[in-house]
Amino acid sequence: MKIIVCIKQVPAKDAPLAIAGNWIKESDIGFEMNEPDSYALEEALRLKEKHGGEVIALSMGPERVKQTIKEALAKGADRGIHISDDNFAQLDPLGSAKSLAAAIGKEKPDLVLTGLQSDDHGFGQTGVLLAGLLDLPHATIIMAIEAAGGILKLKRELEAGWFQHLECPLPAVLSIQSGINKVRYATLKGIMAAKKKEIATMTRESLGVTAEPTQKIEKIYVPTKTKKTEFLTGTPKEVATKLVEKLKFEARVI
Repeated sequence: MKIIVCIKQVPAKDAPLAIAGNWIKESDIGFEMNEPDSYALEEALRLKEKHGGEVIALSMGPERVKQTIKEALAKGADRGIHISDDNFAQLDPLGSAKSLAAAIGKEKPDLVLTGLQSDDHGFGQTGVLLAGLLDLPHATIIMAIEAAGGILKLKRELEAGWFQHLECPLPAVLSIQSGINKVRYATLKGIMAAKKKEIATMTRESLGVTAEPTQKIEKIYVPTKTKKTEFLTGTPKEVATKLVEKLKFEARVI
C-alpha cells in the first residue's frame, strides 16, 4: 500500500508571534510539524507496519520545510517530497490543494492522509479539496481505519458523542481526527536512517499549476482584551428584557 501523508509546517505553539503586514514575522520564531498532521503520519505508519508498502511525506513551503519532512522520515516514513514555495503562506486552501494534488497525481498512491486542520490557518479544507481535485472518495474526522481487500472500514466522529461506521474503496483521501492514536517519537536509529532517505524537491511552478486566489487575508491583528461587568436589576421580566436589548444592540449577537 502506497500512502502519502500531507504534512504542514506551522509556527511553534510557544513562538512569540509578531505581526508583519497581513501575516506574521517568521524570521525570529521556531517551526514544527502541524500537530493534527502528526496523527495522520502515525496512522500511515501503523497501516504500513500491518499491510506493508511505503509512506511518503509530502509538504510545501520554503527551504525550512525540509526539517519537518526529515522529522517524518526519522519517525518511519520512507521518502519525502518537498514542493518549494517561498510564498506558501499567502496561498488560499484551493491554491494549496491544487499544488498538492498535482504532486500526488504523479505518485498514484493507494491512500492519501491529511490532518483535520492546520494549527495556523485552521481552514480544515485541504483533505476535502484534494479528494475533489483527485476525484477520489473521501471521509473526514476519522477515528479508526481497517484495511482489507481494497476496502477501508472507517469510524467517523459525529456530533454529541455519536459515531458513523462506513466502508470506502481504495484509492481514497481521509482526514484524520487528532487523538486517533498515540504519536511516536523519533528514535536515534530513525534519525540516523533519515539522513540516507530521499527528499525529492520540485518547485510549485514546475507542477504546471496556476491558481487564482479565491480568498485573501486583508488584515491580521491581536484582539483587544477588555473586561466589563454590569449588573441588571429589576423584576425577572425586566432583567430579561434588558438582557435581550443588550445582546441585540450592544453585543450584536442576536
